[in-house]
Amino acid sequence: MKIWSGVITEKVQESKDFYVRLLGCDVIYEGEDSWVVLLQLGSSEIGFMKPGLESQAAVFRPAFQGQGMWFAVDVDDVEKEYRRVRELGFPIEVALRDEPWGDRHFVVVDPNGIGVDIVQRMHAAS
Repeated sequence: MKIWSGVITEKVQESKDFYVRLLGCDVIYEGEDSWVVLLQLGSSEIGFMKPGLESQAAVFRPAFQGQGMWFAVDVDDVEKEYRRVRELGFPIEVALRDEPWGDRHFVVVDPNGIGVDIVQRMHAAS
């Protein structure tokens, strides 16, 4: 099995641009008129789809409201990623820091208000 996520948003193009620029995601599908885009990073996928589409089941029509969600991206060298992301000019929401549970990470926010946690797992918490 594999899990992947999707976000229902008016900001499909902005989301695509953000994740391609931030993480180097590949576009694996983009619907005509940009109604949907599917992105891939390694074996992970994420989709962004416009709200209110009559062709979609009712559960897939309401737009995400911009709170209560995050994505984590595991990296091998978080300090290198922190420098790269800052050089690209992305605003940093949470500066690079160590957590008691063993993560070293920083956070940026995507166009939908989703926190993107860039994480290096340093060691298990004691």
